[in-house]
Amino acid sequence: MYKIAVLGDYDSIYGFATLGLDTFPVNTREEAAEELSTLASGGYGIIYITENWAAELKHEIERYQEQISPAIIQIPGIAGNTGAGIAGVKKSVEVAVGSDILFS
Repeated sequence: MYKIAVLGDYDSIYGFATLGLDTFPVNTREEAAEELSTLASGGYGIIYITENWAAELKHEIERYQEQISPAIIQIPGIAGNTGAGIAGVKKSVEVAVGSDILFS
């Protein structure tokens, strides 16, 4: 069974621990890139990452886009929603079904 991780700044992710998810707070880009690599190769099937860190690690995340696992899903942080997470999910759905299901 795959595990679920949450990667981001501490204030944005600490609440996910109460749901039983493994949380990995990071402070620097280097730390975030290393942690993402470790999680991706460590049996995590889903990695939630805050939108701000996903923007910083865009190049690293692209390496996993064509793989089945892990699924890397952007979530808003405490700074607010940038819309990047929703856009990423929408793009994935369009690729999977072949059209825009939201007609927006």
